[in-house]
Amino acid sequence: MPEISTGPHAHVSFHFPSRQGRSFITIQGHIAARQKYLRRAPSKAGGLLVLSLDQPHTCITAETLCLAEPACSATYQTLQNCSQSFSKSGLPLNQEARNRCLAAEKFVRNSYFQECKCHRRTRKLEQLCLRIYWTVHFSFDDFHLEVSPYEDTDNEDSSKTNYNKLSTRISAMDRTNPCLHATNVCHLNHKCMRLRSLYAQTCSTVTTCDRRKCHRHLRHFFERISADFTKSLLFCPCQDEVCGERRWNTIVPECSFQSSSSSKPNCLVLLDSCLKDNICKSRLADFQEQCKPSGTSSDGCSPHNHAACLEAYMGMVGTPMTPNYASNSSTDVTLWCSCKDSGNQKEDCEQVLSSFASNRCLRSAIQSQMILNQRNMEVQEQLQFTPSLNFQGDATSTDGTVFTSEMRWEAEKSKMQPEVLMQDGRSFPNSVYSGAHLSSLTLTFTLLLLLLGPP
Repeated sequence: MPEISTGPHAHVSFHFPSRQGRSFITIQGHIAARQKYLRRAPSKAGGLLVLSLDQPHTCITAETLCLAEPACSATYQTLQNCSQSFSKSGLPLNQEARNRCLAAEKFVRNSYFQECKCHRRTRKLEQLCLRIYWTVHFSFDDFHLEVSPYEDTDNEDSSKTNYNKLSTRISAMDRTNPCLHATNVCHLNHKCMRLRSLYAQTCSTVTTCDRRKCHRHLRHFFERISADFTKSLLFCPCQDEVCGERRWNTIVPECSFQSSSSSKPNCLVLLDSCLKDNICKSRLADFQEQCKPSGTSSDGCSPHNHAACLEAYMGMVGTPMTPNYASNSSTDVTLWCSCKDSGNQKEDCEQVLSSFASNRCLRSAIQSQMILNQRNMEVQEQLQFTPSLNFQGDATSTDGTVFTSEMRWEAEKSKMQPEVLMQDGRSFPNSVYSGAHLSSLTLTFTLLLLLLGPP
C-alpha cells in the first residue's frame, strides 16, 4: 500500500522493482487539474513513483491515484462497469449484481475518493470530474442526491467587475425599469453582451427551438459572466408588470423553460431526464444542499448563506430542470411541470415540484437579492446626481469649519451586507411589490449641509 501524506502539496509514494530486481526507477508525476504527465528521472537511493498534488483533491486526481494501485484500479473498473450497465439499461440491477456493485462502491469511496470534489466553471474538466464522481456514487439514482459534488462556494474566486461603474453611465430614465437597466449595463460590457446575444438568438422561437443548444448557451452565459451582471438580470426588483415581463423573459422561456406541447410534462419525467445527465444531476445535488430549507432559521436557510443558494439556483438554468418565475407578476419560481396523472407516485412528484415552488430558503434568498439590487440602484442614482457637495462655512466663523460631503461608491458598498439583507423583518410579497424605501440618510445629511452653509 502507498504511503500518503496530507496537505496542499501531498505526495503519494509507490515502490516498484525493476526487471533486474535490484535497481529502481523513479517516476515523478505532476498532476494538474487538466493534464497528467510522467517524467522519468534517475534514482540514487531507490525508486519512488511520486504524485505531487498541487491542486485540491478533485476526483480527477483521486482517479489517477487509484489507477496507479492494482487493487484499487481493478475495483474501480468493476464499479465503472456497474455504472455503465445501469445508465445504458435504465433498469435496476439484479440483487447479485447490485450487491457486487455496492461492495465495489464502498471499497472505492473509502480509498482515494473520500470527499473528492469538482471545480465549477472548468468546462470539459468539469464534465470529466463529474463523470468520475457519479461513477463512485452510482447508487444515488433517486431525487435525494446526498451532497453536492462541487467545492464550497466560499472557495470560488469572485473576481471584481466594473458593473457598478458601468451602471452609473446609464441615464436616470432607464432606472425606472430595473430589468431594462440591468440589460443596458450588460450591453456596455462586451463579453456580457456577446454571450447574452448568443443565447438569445439561439433560444429564439423565430426558428425551430433547439432546446439542447439553447440550454448549452444559457449555461455558458451564467458560468462565464460575473454574478454582478447575472444576478442583476435575473433578480431585478420590478414594480410593475412591464418590468416583470422582461424579467420573466430573461432566459427566453419559450424555448428554455416551456415545452412545445400545450400540456406540462410530469415532474417525475423531468427529474428522470435530469438524473441521466451528469451536469443536471450535479447542479440538482448542489441546489438541494445549498437551498435546503430550515424551520429553525429566521431566513429559512440552514447555512444562512443566500449567495450559495442563488448560485446553485442559477446553476440549474440551462438544464432539463430549468426553473423560472411563475408569471410576470410573481417573484415565486417554479418548474414547467405538473403532478397530474402521477398515480401512486404523486407524493414523490409533488416533492420535486415543491423543492422550487415552495422552497422557503430560495424565496428568502431571491427577495434579499432584490432588496440589495434596489439599494445598489439608489446609491448609483445618488452618485450620478450628487458626486460631491462642498459647502464653505460663514466667513465670520471662528473655527473656520469646512463642511464637505463626498459621495463615494466604495464607502456605500462597504455598508451593505453581502449576504442576508433584512428590513426590520419585512420582505417583498410574492406578487408585484413596491420597491424598497429610498434611503433617507443621504438626503438628511445634504439638507443639514445646506442649512449650515452661507445664506
